[in-house]
Amino acid sequence: MGSTLEDPSLERHFKGHRDTVTSVDFNPNMKQLASGSMDSCLMVWNFKPQMRAYRFVGHKDAIMSVCFSPSGHLVASASRDKTVRLWIPSVKGESTVFKAHTATVRSVDFSSDGQTLVTASDDKTVKLWTVHRQKFLFSLSQHMNWVRCAKFSPDGRLIVSGSDDKTVRLWDRQSKECIHTFFEHGGFVNNVAFHPSGTCMASAGTDSTVKVWDIRMNKLLQHYTAHSAAVNSLSFHSSGNFLLTGSDDATLKVFDLLEGRLFYTLHGHQGAVTSVSFSKAGDYFASGGSDEQVLCWKTNFDQMDFNEVLQAQKTRPPKVPTVKEIAPRVKQSHQVSATDSCFFESRPELKNMMDEEQQVTDVGPAMFSSSQPIVNGQSEDFGGFDITSSDKVLREQGLYEKPSANAYSEHQSTTQPLEAKSIPPQLANTLEHIVGQLDILTQTVSLLEQRLTMTENKLRDCLDNQQKITLQVRPTE
Repeated sequence: MGSTLEDPSLERHFKGHRDTVTSVDFNPNMKQLASGSMDSCLMVWNFKPQMRAYRFVGHKDAIMSVCFSPSGHLVASASRDKTVRLWIPSVKGESTVFKAHTATVRSVDFSSDGQTLVTASDDKTVKLWTVHRQKFLFSLSQHMNWVRCAKFSPDGRLIVSGSDDKTVRLWDRQSKECIHTFFEHGGFVNNVAFHPSGTCMASAGTDSTVKVWDIRMNKLLQHYTAHSAAVNSLSFHSSGNFLLTGSDDATLKVFDLLEGRLFYTLHGHQGAVTSVSFSKAGDYFASGGSDEQVLCWKTNFDQMDFNEVLQAQKTRPPKVPTVKEIAPRVKQSHQVSATDSCFFESRPELKNMMDEEQQVTDVGPAMFSSSQPIVNGQSEDFGGFDITSSDKVLREQGLYEKPSANAYSEHQSTTQPLEAKSIPPQLANTLEHIVGQLDILTQTVSLLEQRLTMTENKLRDCLDNQQKITLQVRPTE
């Protein structure tokens, strides 16, 4: 076709957060980009230039993770305040909140059918919830330290989790069993993700490495040490051919998985890159950093057929591999040096964008409820609500009263929660106290269960040793 390989380009620069950006995610409809921050705010950036950004206020502490539902009608946020919130990403800012864990919630992810949420927490557990009622389903609790990230497989049958216990665990959702544990990381596991094929997954760690695993053979396929500091986030391209990573070394890197090598090193952030994400189609990717910036990039190298990308790289073999999933042709110990990739410096472009600061509409503060919200619905996004019809459905259920016209101003609007109508403060305090006591009971029972397990293990060891001694003594008699 005669086209040449193009570098990724910096397209948009979003300013509005007041602290480190912890998470970024594209709306599947490609009209919005969501970001969470240590400033406790959820920002929803609209790609249309004339549309304002929305700043959603509601969480009492830092937001650690954000994720759009597959339909794009909801965005979930996980927070250090131990709750998860579900928002309708419109100017009304309707939201529902539920107490998800007994410690910081590090990550939240939707299943591909939009029916289920998986959350990971510093309380060392992974939990599953229904979306339409936020009903707790079950816990996965074999990690020995904080769980940084948990994700569904594309078919929803498996869950992968990464923890500060330096392990990556693979779980079967049906049996609730851990089917394999990967121990190869030399540091905390910050992020995990499934390959679009569902046959592989990748993990990123504080040991500066990125690892790609085959989950059918439980085998390490690729191992990259291109970053010079902790790797915080990763994202697979929809084709499955590329992996995007962000690191404390202030760079984004794109790895070519078919060739098992570093493809691009991108500079744009003035500090650690804390979150990266490809759009659903893979034509864009976003990054967030400790510099409080959200950057949106155009992929460009994916505009061509992958065969052309291979031909454009002179160092690559003339024979183009025809694979539908990752099939690396390198040894597991393969390491790539930073000198092998194309460097792309975007900071000059970023300086030119500094005047394009987007106007922001503050939405909130949101109302809180210590009780579980009662939202009736049978399908994804609260019974298939869409943003335009949500008012009508909520009004029918008696959960939403439309405020008067003067309740909104150009700069400030009032959050109408999806939760049940507000309850008296005295009752709310009592319920909060009860919930706190239940949390303590839950932790006590968990500790007792751990101690009982340890006692059982010791007893089993004692019986085994006794049997061995008996077998050794009998022949001498």
